[in-house]
Order: sequence, then C-alpha cells, then structure tokens
Amino acid sequence: MPIKEPDNQDDAALFRQAVGPVTPIRTGTVSPPRKPMPKPRARMAECDDADALSEFQRLLDDPAVTLEAGDTLRYRRDDVPLRIWQRLRRGHYSAQDELDLHGATAVQAEAMLRRFLNEARTSGLGCVRIIHGKGLGGSDVAPVLKNLVDRLLRQRNDIFAFHSAPSAQGGTGAVLVLLTRDRSKR
Repeated sequence: MPIKEPDNQDDAALFRQAVGPVTPIRTGTVSPPRKPMPKPRARMAECDDADALSEFQRLLDDPAVTLEAGDTLRYRRDDVPLRIWQRLRRGHYSAQDELDLHGATAVQAEAMLRRFLNEARTSGLGCVRIIHGKGLGGSDVAPVLKNLVDRLLRQRNDIFAFHSAPSAQGGTGAVLVLLTRDRSKR
C-alpha cells in the first residue's frame, strides 16, 4: 500500500516533526581553542641523513684507513681498461675544470665537492682536478681534506677512476678524476 505524504506541510515542519523536541544550545559557550598542529617532518629521512653522516664521519676518523700527507690517492673501477688507468696516473688527461678546497672546513669542502662533481657531470666533463692540499698544517694530524676527498670519491657511482696528480699538476695535494658520462647528454 503506498505511503501518503501530507499535503500543505513545508519541509521545515516535516523535519521538526521527525526530529521531535530539542534542547537549544546555550549561546555564548565557546569551544576550547585548538592547539596548532606541528608542521610535519620527514623524521625517517632525517634519521637516514644522520646515520649516513655519522658513518661518513666514522670512516674519516678510522685510523686504519687514514691517508697520510704523502700518500697517493688511487681508485679504479674493475671495468676501467688498464691503458686508461695508466694514462690517468701519468697525467695524460687534461683537467677540464678544477676545484680548490684550500681553506675550507670539512663540512664546506664536502658540500663544495658534491656540487662541483654534479655540475661537472651534467656539463659533460670527462676529467676534473680537485686540489685538496697535502695536509701539512698539523704535524700529528692526518690530512682532513685529503681523506674526505678520497672517501667521498670512492662512494660515488659517477666516478670512473681517480689518481693523485703528477708532481707538475699538484702531486699528492691534488687528484685527477675521470667521470662517467651523463647518459642524459648522449
């Protein structure tokens, strides 16, 4: 059997009839203010960055792998042909750009080096020279920048090989670096 709808009643009257009696809220009552929500933070990313930084610092502080002032920096990927490696060792590649880290702190040098290598790679450079100095400033202190450069270069995937420069190009106070080609430039 169909339900009859009342005639001549407006919607408000129907609503009041359906809801029944209500108690009005007292006016003047204010709800408590909300605390502002803190800005979201990428806590896991911060933890990862801190872990990576502390690991990098541990590598720098490890006396078993610390280079001395006269030590030669050298690294070669397994896929680097011996002929290219020998030419790099002899200084036969000309540096297309150069970064001098003299006077920089370790934190500044790391930021400068990362930026320099990224720019060099995106510019399509094949060989660059990084001047880190020999670290003779402190007699019984290992050369900080030299060790930083060595460890940072070894960790990067865009480094093909590196070797301390020949004496005419800075000797053990500079390093020649062969970069892999940026695939987006091809």
